[in-house]
Amino acid sequence: MPVATGAGVTALSVLPDGVLPHTLYGEGPHKVIAVHGWFADRSAYDPVVRDLDSGSFQYAVADLRGYGAAKDVAGAYTTAEGAADVLALADRLGWERFSLIGHSMGGSVIQRTLAAAPHRVRRLVGISPVPASGLPLSPEQWELFSGAAASPENRRMILDLTTGGRRPAAWLDRMVRRSLRCSDERAFRAWLDSWAGETFHDRIDGSPVEALAVVGALDPALSAEVQRATWMRWFPRGELVELASCGHYAMDEAPLDLIRVVEDFLRADTRDGGGTV
Repeated sequence: MPVATGAGVTALSVLPDGVLPHTLYGEGPHKVIAVHGWFADRSAYDPVVRDLDSGSFQYAVADLRGYGAAKDVAGAYTTAEGAADVLALADRLGWERFSLIGHSMGGSVIQRTLAAAPHRVRRLVGISPVPASGLPLSPEQWELFSGAAASPENRRMILDLTTGGRRPAAWLDRMVRRSLRCSDERAFRAWLDSWAGETFHDRIDGSPVEALAVVGALDPALSAEVQRATWMRWFPRGELVELASCGHYAMDEAPLDLIRVVEDFLRADTRDGGGTV
């Protein structure tokens, strides 16, 4: 149902069909939900979907509120709300247990999901994940990031910074256009307050789940050093892989390397099936 504001009808009060809009890939027994980051909707995973192992896994790639097909859906735009939406999607799909993949902001969402329902999560994969302690920003960085909601130039600067200044201008421009097209400006800004400012690591600290963090060597913001101080401290069974040839956007920068690392990690889980999947 639409929500009316002073400027007219601007948002929907509920998610379409009651769950996050999503696309299913594969028909395998190991179920996986993938959550995008701050700069993209579910299309963030487009560079990898053609080469996924569709016989071993079934992936549900979803749009968070404020993005993609949920661009006009009202919400609090917080990681806690995102986690609740992820669990509602799993319920609708009939997936009692599943693994989770999250990129950047989506990495925070999946950690929230684990905190809310630890018994349902098989394995966790963060791709340049935002820590569950948030991401402290200097005043200059906060100005850059908070201004990105309304400023394409700020978005481009962030993209360039987090890929080591190594990517072509045309790619940066294309990523900015996608980001503007797929996200609602107000939601984009609100999500920042949640993923950068909220702390909930006490709810996952010591979790027995096997958790992989994949980072890019060219990303100074969410580096291997950051993950060692956060992810690897909280997850006793954590693993860390650094991809040498990419920055923050591994799906675009190193898709085949990313698939191999992630699916090898997921495939190593032998629970629920009595053997490898």
